[in-house]
Amino acid sequence: MKPGRLYICPTPIGNLEDITLRTLNALRLADIIIAEDTREIRKLLDKYLIKKQVISYYKEKEREKLKTIIGLIEEGKNLALVSDRGTPGLSDPGSILIRSCIEEKIEVVALPGPTSIITALIGSGLPTEKFIFIGFLPKKKKQKQEVLSNLLREEGTIILFESPFRLLSTLGVLKEIYGEREIVVARELTKKHEEFIRGKIDEVFSRLSKKKIKGEIIVLIKGLEEERIEISEKEIKESLLNLVSKGISKKEAVKFVTSQANISKRTVFEIAERIFLK
Repeated sequence: MKPGRLYICPTPIGNLEDITLRTLNALRLADIIIAEDTREIRKLLDKYLIKKQVISYYKEKEREKLKTIIGLIEEGKNLALVSDRGTPGLSDPGSILIRSCIEEKIEVVALPGPTSIITALIGSGLPTEKFIFIGFLPKKKKQKQEVLSNLLREEGTIILFESPFRLLSTLGVLKEIYGEREIVVARELTKKHEEFIRGKIDEVFSRLSKKKIKGEIIVLIKGLEEERIEISEKEIKESLLNLVSKGISKKEAVKFVTSQANISKRTVFEIAERIFLK
């Protein structure tokens, strides 16, 4: 018997209209839907008039139900995996099942769709070229400090989830470690009360301390900006000559000095031309 497939189906993070046609088709074609919370997925299924058998599959039962779910797929049934919101496997149940299916040579079809991480990042205004997602921070302060301290020199935007009940204490820890770093708190994305709170850590803390914090929270921390050294023309000449004397090409020498100095590449190139064309 030919085994079925596992479809990883991202669902809306708030607004039920934020679902792809392909995900709707996968949910309609699936024999069984595996859901983190059966009550949550029923809201979506009812809206789009989809009637399917739904199996509960939450974090505490992931390993316990693994054998049963793998067995259903091996019997030829197609299963659709959904989490409460967003993409399964990202701080939600699913990654263990996905790995197990791959090990058993079962086809896994990952569908694109909503994810709060990317929505928060592009809406934050912080750099998007490089970022790191760390999920939820530990609850205990000491462990939280350790995780955040290890990321102090991270150059990419740092993205994390936090409970509204622990947000202010987490901002306090951020202040201790990151000082006046720029952050963004994204709250209730795609919902009626969506909000982006931007500013230095102190500013954001002050604004949030005056209100009751509710909803799903994402915190984004600006990465460490590269410190560029002020350098004189004489020092640039000396650096270029030193690099070239070691066998480095003129082009690479200009590139290296530019990366280290608070000066434009064109200026360094013009200095290099004056030196080497004499």
